[in-house]
Amino acid sequence: MLGKLTKAERSWILYDIANSAFILLATAILPIYFKNLVTEGGMSAETATGYWGTITSIAVIILAILSPILGTIADYKGMKKKLFTGFLVLGLGGLFSLSIVTSWISFLCLYVVTRIGYTACNIFYDAMLTDVANKDRLDIVSTLGYAWGYVGSCIPFIIGIILIFVDPFHLGTIVETRISFIITAIWWLGLTIPLLKNVKQNYYVEVEGEMLRHTFSRLGKTFTKIKKDKQLLFFMLGYFCYIDGVYTIISMATSYGAAVGIDDTQLVIALLVTQFVAFPFAVLSGKYARKLGPLTLIKWFIIGYIGVCLFGFQLDKAWEFWVLAIFVGMFQGGIQALSRSYFAKLIPREESNEYFGFFDIFGKFADFMGPMIVAIFSFFGYPQAGVLALAILFVIGYTLVVKSEKYKNN
Repeated sequence: MLGKLTKAERSWILYDIANSAFILLATAILPIYFKNLVTEGGMSAETATGYWGTITSIAVIILAILSPILGTIADYKGMKKKLFTGFLVLGLGGLFSLSIVTSWISFLCLYVVTRIGYTACNIFYDAMLTDVANKDRLDIVSTLGYAWGYVGSCIPFIIGIILIFVDPFHLGTIVETRISFIITAIWWLGLTIPLLKNVKQNYYVEVEGEMLRHTFSRLGKTFTKIKKDKQLLFFMLGYFCYIDGVYTIISMATSYGAAVGIDDTQLVIALLVTQFVAFPFAVLSGKYARKLGPLTLIKWFIIGYIGVCLFGFQLDKAWEFWVLAIFVGMFQGGIQALSRSYFAKLIPREESNEYFGFFDIFGKFADFMGPMIVAIFSFFGYPQAGVLALAILFVIGYTLVVKSEKYKNN
């Protein structure tokens, strides 16, 4: 499949492999490392889950506020890759620093910095999809990015868990875990180089007058356009709700599993299985999107996630977490990739960063709300109730997506 792609498309996909290594680390290893860091000081696992959910929310809310502004600036000629590179340095610097600090407070602060760098890069990266692929290839290129990201990210992850659980150099679990942070950072950096070399900003907006004033002027006009475009507006509102649940399940899975008594080893291996399950289903999503349409598949995936939430509510055994991990793998790649490519079809290419900035603010405010829901219930000792509450968000998201479809031909 990679052989049929252009150099720009391959380079773009490679970055998904690069940055997915961090999000897998952030999903599976960092919460466990943090939990062990704080429980050694006498803090309960439920409280640790609450702190992790809160700090994740803080990281994404900062970017949610900045996303439209950053996206609008990135649409100007020559700005997209400059901003991408700046936040890449921020994310990598934060990740390298996580391998040094020993205080759990410093660890949380640096995690916020790293998450901001990673998330900001994704605004520009997602918008680059319109630069590397024509409209007919958006679905397949987007899904291949997620698919190969799932598989490729497992390479540094597997190296990391071998270091952590086998301890081949006899350095101790803590040191080996910190080394896994460094390996992930090197992987992230190395596979980003092709994108920096081969992907060009083909669509852009010329600056008219003073940049900052023009930026806010464009933001106001774009917001007005979105309000008038009912198909786009209701899809974005629906996306806000259902992607909230998706991101929360991804970012809080290991913390939730630990809170209900699943041991660390089974948590990590189950999430690794999720990555391999996600690969073929993400590829199939791209292929079937041509036949059935991306929106039809998105609705099916939302229904699947409602089932995941209902099943997760009663989860209290290790084998149930494995079942949950497999079903999440079946749905998550397709729903994320097709949401990205479907949105890219609805927006003007020369303003892709600005629109993706608004798209990202919906996603990031969603990513704020979901972890906070789980965090609040976890603080009171009822993490399962937080998972059940996510099902309501999926139902609302499905309703709004159906409504957006009614405006398709208007």
